[in-house]
Amino acid sequence: MKAAVMEQLKEPLVVRNVEDPTIDDNGAIVRVKANGICRSDWHAWMGDLSWIGLTLEMPWVMGHEFTGVVEEVGKNIKNFKKGDRVIIPFSQGDGTCEQCLSGHHNICDNLVMPGFAYWGGYGEYSAIPNADLNMVKLPDEVGFEEGASVGCRFMTSFHAVTEQANVKPGEWVAVYGQGGIGLAATHIANAAGANVIAIDIGQDKLDFAKKVGAAVTINSKDTNASEAVQEITKGGAHVSIDALGIQETILNSVLSLRKRGRHIQIGLTSSDQQGMTALPTDVITAKELQFIGSFGMQAPNYPSMLQMIGAGKLDPGQLVTNRVSIEEASGIIEGMGDYNTLGVTVVNKW
Repeated sequence: MKAAVMEQLKEPLVVRNVEDPTIDDNGAIVRVKANGICRSDWHAWMGDLSWIGLTLEMPWVMGHEFTGVVEEVGKNIKNFKKGDRVIIPFSQGDGTCEQCLSGHHNICDNLVMPGFAYWGGYGEYSAIPNADLNMVKLPDEVGFEEGASVGCRFMTSFHAVTEQANVKPGEWVAVYGQGGIGLAATHIANAAGANVIAIDIGQDKLDFAKKVGAAVTINSKDTNASEAVQEITKGGAHVSIDALGIQETILNSVLSLRKRGRHIQIGLTSSDQQGMTALPTDVITAKELQFIGSFGMQAPNYPSMLQMIGAGKLDPGQLVTNRVSIEEASGIIEGMGDYNTLGVTVVNKW
């Protein structure tokens, strides 16, 4: 099969033919129709994830935001058949651990992530393990490209906004960073009835955030963002989301909150920070703030999100700004280090 292969860290991906994947009795082979290019791919390409023990064995085929069509299923598969349209969740569980049994497959004790644990969507085909649990049928109303834009960033934001933050109509929600995750969070929080404040240093991203649901935008290049949020909301946001994972935005997000507010951490730090960042703990204590992590979304929760998309209540297709060939994928990943990408780029040409 044709694939964009990572042969060395920080070097361009090489498009070449590699062996077709194989499966066991519990797996399925999916022909990839669309794959989103995500900042997590950039982190892996940079080697940023090695400090948490995630080291990819070269050569490697990344890709964790993909949709496709089932080509083959193992003999134990009961829920899928050849020809089914599917979306592949980013955070996959084993179905047997304490977390999975309590409905939290996204933080499974034996977590598996496509493109990181096994070859993913930058190849024409991908072999999905434990497929009955870790694939989701893609409704006919949702296109492959639209579904690929949901696979990691959108579903991560959906889980963060609706479950972890439990955003309510009328609340103020500040979203720091208007990349793929931040734009999705802005769109979803608006759909939930919240008043969304989008913060970024790129005016093009802020203009785009307005189109997908932001009520107010703040360019933090020119303005003290946390002070501006406090002033706009007359006391602080009920919820503030950091979608970047850098010291400045994490701190500003916490400082944007009103008393008893909820900070949601989605963005991951780089290898320079290795997950460590300073926090205003006295403010957190005095205001009784909550600092809540949010990671991925469990596969059993996908249908409710997909139903909202199919019904037109959510429109992740708005976030897709670029469609490219597999040969162009490497250049998009390389450019992500400058935070200059707008919206979501999807590979849909092989």
